Amino acid sequence: MKRAPLTLAAVAAALAAVTGIASFTAPGESGGTSAKAAVRMPVERSALLCPAPSGSDVAETAYTSVTPAGGSGQASAGGRSSAQLLTAGKTVKPLLTLKEPGKPVAAKASGAEAPALAGAAEGALAPGWAAQQTTVVPVGSARGVLGVGCSAPDTDFWFPGASTAKTRQDYLHVTNPDDSTAVVDIELYGPDGRLKSDSGAGEGIPVPAKSSVPVLLSTLTTTPFADLTVHVTTRTGRVGAAVQVLEDGVGADWLPASADPSGALVLPGIPADATSVRLVAFATGDDDADLTVKLAGPGGSISPAGHEQLHVKSGMTAVADLKDLTRGEAGSLVLAPADAGHAAPVVAALRVVRGTVEKQELAFVPATGPVGDRATAADNRAAGGTLSLTAPGAEAVVKVTASAGTQAGEPATKTYTVKAGATLAVQPPVPAGLKGSYALTVETVSGGPVHAARTLALPADGIPMFTVQTLPDDRGTVAVPEAEQDLSVLGG
Repeated sequence: MKRAPLTLAAVAAALAAVTGIASFTAPGESGGTSAKAAVRMPVERSALLCPAPSGSDVAETAYTSVTPAGGSGQASAGGRSSAQLLTAGKTVKPLLTLKEPGKPVAAKASGAEAPALAGAAEGALAPGWAAQQTTVVPVGSARGVLGVGCSAPDTDFWFPGASTAKTRQDYLHVTNPDDSTAVVDIELYGPDGRLKSDSGAGEGIPVPAKSSVPVLLSTLTTTPFADLTVHVTTRTGRVGAAVQVLEDGVGADWLPASADPSGALVLPGIPADATSVRLVAFATGDDDADLTVKLAGPGGSISPAGHEQLHVKSGMTAVADLKDLTRGEAGSLVLAPADAGHAAPVVAALRVVRGTVEKQELAFVPATGPVGDRATAADNRAAGGTLSLTAPGAEAVVKVTASAGTQAGEPATKTYTVKAGATLAVQPPVPAGLKGSYALTVETVSGGPVHAARTLALPADGIPMFTVQTLPDDRGTVAVPEAEQDLSVLGG
């Protein structure tokens, strides 16, 4: 029986709707294929994971969740989004449930028993779905503001900026959302290369189904190191991963994974009043990396005196103590190959401190990808927020939208122009009549690329507590080619 021709676009669209993560490009050969420009289609399903918030009995955690409203990538089909708590081997009642795009929801949990968070969004709620947890610990060795955006499950993570120093307790939290056990390997790299373990610690660690496992990094090596790079890979399954840092006398926060290895990186959102900035970088490939280091500030880019370049040996962790390089003006760090013809892949992160002596607090800024079409920070408050926008190349125009509030408030929008090679730090728009928290969405209108981060400051008892979350592209759409090809032969 002769079957009707099936277009490649139809096949690609069907696969994209099923997977929500597929990316298709038009074939490059001729011979019956009419290749056209790819179009963007909204994903039909998204998944997110967050680690267990804190081991402190006095911790207070706010969970927030939102899907941005509008935009060409918004699915038209109906959908439902839920975020579910994970306990040891079983799933309990969903903590957060979205009902429609543009209206964020929030929930709270107290104490050390607040578990990891996992969830899925489908249909109209899938494109751009974002979730975040913000934890405040007022006292104790873990005191501080710990913020982290929930991330999609993956199989490979890099964490430059971790530590096994005696003043630090760094826990790698690995969360498994699936119904079967995942197995992960953890590798530590210091200034002289990979740290070996005679006991095989870090190899083949099982993560039971629907559970989260914390691993104290200092138990994986007998030698303390102030600065390390952690590499996490899975043998089976997929996981979420983040490093929780507790530093004596300085505070606590989450160290998220760096952007994928690249020859050039941007680390946005260094506060204007930072008293200490330390850059940690790692060369993931077979070649050494020679990088130029520039601070993109409000007036453009400059090279920090004494730190114009950084040499990173292959397979080794390199550190640059940049001290208080921002000196009263918020900025971002831009790393690029010293030789444009030789771009060795690297990952990087910043340890940033505000305050002095006993009134200090730390946060981490990993290298992050550009905003792209759209990116969202789910948890923002009426005060204490700073949005940093960096255009490392061409000038860019971005639109920033404040959503409705979780309890009340009307959306607000503002457009900004970011100079080429500069960082623009602004107080973001706030919904009129805001009650509760709200989401902040950044969209690239023209120019760019643009890299963004949101700082949330929640000072307490004279301590400048804060946390920084980067805003990479939400990948709410996938590329599907408008190419037609007679695939009826596949049907026999």
